[in-house]
Amino acid sequence: MPYKGKEEKVPENKIQSTKSKYIVVIFFIVFLLTWIALNIALSEKSSQKIRTCGDGTFYDTCSLRKPYFCEEGILVEKASICGCNDILNKLGNSCVSKYQTNPKDITLNYILRGEEREIVFTVYGGMADYLPGVSRSIYYEGDERPSRADFKLKSINEEEQREFLLPLVTKIQSITSDEEDQIRIAISLVQSIPYGFSEKIISFGNNNITYSRYPYEVLYNNQGICGEKSALLAFLLREMGYEIVFFYHALENHESLGIRCPVEQSLGNTGYCLIETTAPSIITDNSIEYIGGITLESNPEVILISQGASIGSDWYEYEDADDMKKIRGGEFLLFKNSKLNELKEKYGLVEEYNPA
Repeated sequence: MPYKGKEEKVPENKIQSTKSKYIVVIFFIVFLLTWIALNIALSEKSSQKIRTCGDGTFYDTCSLRKPYFCEEGILVEKASICGCNDILNKLGNSCVSKYQTNPKDITLNYILRGEEREIVFTVYGGMADYLPGVSRSIYYEGDERPSRADFKLKSINEEEQREFLLPLVTKIQSITSDEEDQIRIAISLVQSIPYGFSEKIISFGNNNITYSRYPYEVLYNNQGICGEKSALLAFLLREMGYEIVFFYHALENHESLGIRCPVEQSLGNTGYCLIETTAPSIITDNSIEYIGGITLESNPEVILISQGASIGSDWYEYEDADDMKKIRGGEFLLFKNSKLNELKEKYGLVEEYNPA
């Protein structure tokens, strides 16, 4: 007879241990499959990201800036689809003005991270001839008098001029979709316009004063002083959607621009970063010494031009401006000349800045 041994019983704790191992394995497999599925979904979502042109207009839709249409990432004129503003006439796919006469091409230079580039832009003698005839007067009832802000806004808001400046905003935004670089291009472009007073003299009340150019005239003449160039840049950045102010330093008789930024980087904790427009410089650099040994010491009048977006807290210009201040203050001794040359090349910095 075959031997019948006693049947061994598997210990209960061993069974529980085996079950636990199976549960861990199953949990790991479920986790792994979930992780893979989630990554696939995120990858598909990323590949299907909503595509826009440089001004934020969705593909195959009209821009808020008539007559532009977003076509495969490029803003193109399509008045036949997008229409024209009331003061313009439709001509094919373009919107034209009665002042759009005597065209000429100008070259606008700018520097982006040390690389020199240019924009070719068409300006019109018809608009340049129209603007000097626009009344500069502002009237209020009673004892109220026009302020500096009133005259600045009147210069920037001229509606016929706006239609001739908007194409430049579009050109800048068509170069790159990077919003920070769009700002940098606009700033460098205006800073690179030569400094100079107008030769025109006009009568204002009982006084004769030097003619103050409109922003469009700064482009057409390829020349401007601090307030005129600041007004042009204010227009460009406002149309890009940023919060902009004028800084007026009465003691130094100097105007510059401010853009909304983190308070710790701003001029005098105003919440606006300084942009010098008379010549190439670094955003937030308020240590510039102007011709005659002038520096900006007074508290400026802050004139709000537009409400809008702020620039971020991680701009490389903040550190570069601090380095420039240290160099001017004699603090930056190690590799001073090397660092100075690096900043000059990066921003196209110059030796002289005009205060007025």
